[in-house]
Amino acid sequence: MPGTRVNTPAGARRTDRIGQRLRGSVTRVGSLTLLLVAVVWADGRTILKPGWNMFSPQQDVEVGQQVSPDAERQLPMLNNARVDNYVDSLGRRLASTAPGEPYPYHFKVVNDPAINAFALPGGPIYINRGVIEAADSESQLAGVLAHEISHVALRHGTNQASKASAAQLPLAVLGGLIGSDSTKSALAQLGASFAVNSILLKYSRSAESQADIMGTQILYDSGYDSRAMGQFFEKIEAQQEGRGQVEFFSNHPSPDNRIERVEEEVTLLGGARRDGATNDREFDDVKRYLASLPGPSGQGQTRSGQGQMQPRVASGSSTTPDRPSGRFSGAENSILSISHPDNWQFYGQGDALTIAPPGGLIDDGQGNQALAYGVIVNIFDPQSDSYGGQQLQGPGYGQGSAQASATRLQQSTDRLVQELRLSNRDMRMIRRGEAVRVDGAPALSTYLSNSSPSGGRETDWLVTMEHPEGLLFLVFTAPESEFQSYEGPFHEMLRSVRIKR
Repeated sequence: MPGTRVNTPAGARRTDRIGQRLRGSVTRVGSLTLLLVAVVWADGRTILKPGWNMFSPQQDVEVGQQVSPDAERQLPMLNNARVDNYVDSLGRRLASTAPGEPYPYHFKVVNDPAINAFALPGGPIYINRGVIEAADSESQLAGVLAHEISHVALRHGTNQASKASAAQLPLAVLGGLIGSDSTKSALAQLGASFAVNSILLKYSRSAESQADIMGTQILYDSGYDSRAMGQFFEKIEAQQEGRGQVEFFSNHPSPDNRIERVEEEVTLLGGARRDGATNDREFDDVKRYLASLPGPSGQGQTRSGQGQMQPRVASGSSTTPDRPSGRFSGAENSILSISHPDNWQFYGQGDALTIAPPGGLIDDGQGNQALAYGVIVNIFDPQSDSYGGQQLQGPGYGQGSAQASATRLQQSTDRLVQELRLSNRDMRMIRRGEAVRVDGAPALSTYLSNSSPSGGRETDWLVTMEHPEGLLFLVFTAPESEFQSYEGPFHEMLRSVRIKR
């Protein structure tokens, strides 16, 4: 646990907003946002930009370089020069029109008949032979590649990893990363292996829609029939109705009205090119050649029935830390000051802060430092694009009637809990938000139960309050069997909080 529209009248533009839902997490190892170069297009295409990210674009490349060798060890790679060279050449042609960073894109084929593909940050893209076999034309294959290129250009992988790192308070790497000035440490823990980094492939429906839109634009700009992506989706949706779940949809969650949105983007682009390429003889030759190649041996495949890499289960043990001292010292970050037992240590900068006793951060069995005892302070942006919710932030956020403020606070807290549960499958709510006050301001107290990195269960006391920067939250955590003995110090710490105004 803690573990964005320009107008669209005729000829005008439309933009999709990628919400920045978490900010101030972990060590600031990279630029917070990257805006795509603004271009005045003759058409009315949707303008897209990447969301919040703790990594820089160069660090995206480093993550991809670290993870891709492990992916290729675990996946049944086709390793056929003719097929790989064809797909790589096609992919690079498409990538040359992609907006944003000029990442070192490269493309390889996986010897798997399932219809699926995935992209790693910084440019490595993998496509199953099943996509080539299912595609009716080169333009349809190009549509799938353009979709995956868009995930890279929009930095969806490290955006997801950044949010998960900030959200996985006691379970994952946040406690261990806060206070660390080592980018390599962050990359090592997020990029340790392909299985661990399934979070890099775990996109929201909004991210999928953005990749559909940008992919359609890439097809158009590369000279292909921009309707091809929608045509391929129609084809595999029909297959799904007849044969059951298609793997592409199991780990590429399908947005509502997906095909209709692709068709809308084609219209915004001015319609399909009259000279748009549909097929190429080389595609037909490669497809026939591929049919002559043997299928996977079954070795080296470690996927679950849902088409996702199986996550490794965290394990570990810890020596029970010394009990909290009765003497308190101060700590602060850019948002608040707080007192803590003087035998505890604090780490962090910016909006993020971790306070833990020696031994409170333990090895989770994967080389990650996980918080088993202590407190994490952070900011969550409740503006959501993953759940289709309405914007909660904007002019006047935090103002209005007491009832409106209380409703907004509960909604924001519910979204935070939703976000936490995405990264913590064992998390359960024990007691829903009860009104409390922090530094004289309204707040909510919520109790959660989760798996502890030290074994067994832990109790997570979540305290949330509105702040001009978003939703300020504190999580006090300890093993379930010991939580009662930590409640006194935790309450004293909460009473000491002073918000910087």
